[in-house]
Amino acid sequence: MAVFVLDKQKRPLMPCTEKRARRLLERGRAVVVRLAPFTIRLKDRIGGETQPLRLKLDPGSRVTGLALVRESEIVDLDTGAVERREHGLWFGELAHRGQQISDALTLRRHYRRARRSRKTRYRAPRFLNRTRREGWLPPSLQHRLDTTLNWVERLRRIAPITALSQELVRFDTQALQNPEISRVEYQQGELAGYEVREYLLEKWHRTCAYCGATNVPLEIEHIVPRARGGSDRVSNLTLACRPCNQRKGSRSIEDFLKRQPARLHQIQAQAKAPLKDAAAVNATRWALFDALKATGLPVETGSGGRTKFNRTRLDIPKTHALDAACVGQVDTLSGWQCPALAIKATGRGSYSRSRLDRFGFPRGYLMREKRVYGFQTGDWVRAEVPTGKKAGVHVGRVAVRQTGSFNIQAQGGTVQGISYRHCRVLQRADGYGYAFQPKPDTEAARRAA
Repeated sequence: MAVFVLDKQKRPLMPCTEKRARRLLERGRAVVVRLAPFTIRLKDRIGGETQPLRLKLDPGSRVTGLALVRESEIVDLDTGAVERREHGLWFGELAHRGQQISDALTLRRHYRRARRSRKTRYRAPRFLNRTRREGWLPPSLQHRLDTTLNWVERLRRIAPITALSQELVRFDTQALQNPEISRVEYQQGELAGYEVREYLLEKWHRTCAYCGATNVPLEIEHIVPRARGGSDRVSNLTLACRPCNQRKGSRSIEDFLKRQPARLHQIQAQAKAPLKDAAAVNATRWALFDALKATGLPVETGSGGRTKFNRTRLDIPKTHALDAACVGQVDTLSGWQCPALAIKATGRGSYSRSRLDRFGFPRGYLMREKRVYGFQTGDWVRAEVPTGKKAGVHVGRVAVRQTGSFNIQAQGGTVQGISYRHCRVLQRADGYGYAFQPKPDTEAARRAA
């Protein structure tokens, strides 16, 4: 993974390799600015030449893939065709907390309704006295948009990014339900079928609908066979492994699963249910696109089918970060065999100063001050414990207590009861948790795709 570099005036330069960054630090020519993403600042250099860098985004309802690539274009003198070559420099996967926000708002709404029903001071419910601005999004969806834009700006501050790419249309549900309106986009060409297959993979959780098998090649299967009048609408399609697909053949699903009524009911219900994640992505895709255009950088867009086509053609395993690297026009991609930075949105604490029981009454009060002995929950610390049962070095996010006995969430698990005297801050809390994912397992990831 490349290391981000800033000059003496904190302006972004071209990222360098880990070996070069280590040498600069050992010789005293640079200092560490951040650990995640790892960034250094040079002491003896101002300005420098840069190359075109493109930041690619694969927006998702739960995880957004990020990929920073160095691009170059090669022109074929004979045909005049332009080939885009890309080299991966940095990969990240941003995990959103939209579902937690939605659950918190639902719980708060229940508490508010319970207060109205008690024999306390009555407050009439308010209706139609609040206006929403144009382009308003629910808080859970606005969070996905804000966190994605936040990381776009962060990376722009530490890397000389010259262009952006976004997967704009992941699932076009209208075209999937009525393929006749799309004509050549889905019915002809190299991308035919990729949009529908990607939709089904997400909807059926990449498992066989009939036996529940995972990590096996899956085929598109008609719930009501075409020989019995079944249509090609997406509501009549599912995924099945080859043995189940062959055993079912042209039989009706009721006859095929007559000994498994529970699975039959589940398949029939899931076939009619819409894809919730697709709705979340579709609700925010244009807002994200407009926000990216407002940065002043050229924005390239691509569909989910083209992303799947590029990844399959280049024989690249499926991860969120590598999906982002395959967005848009990609002819060749190198340097993708490297770990990705897992970024988890954790928030910056709670405004509530008390814990509540299941009835909404306070059951305990929290500290009034967020900092304890100079530490705050969420700080990335390094604890060196000399003796005792917890002797050793522990690195991770800290959860503070008023007594000064902290908990450290390390990579191997949570370590409790570490004194603040043994802790040293590596990076202050910024609302995110960080971890490094191993290199992608090519064979396992390809089977899952």
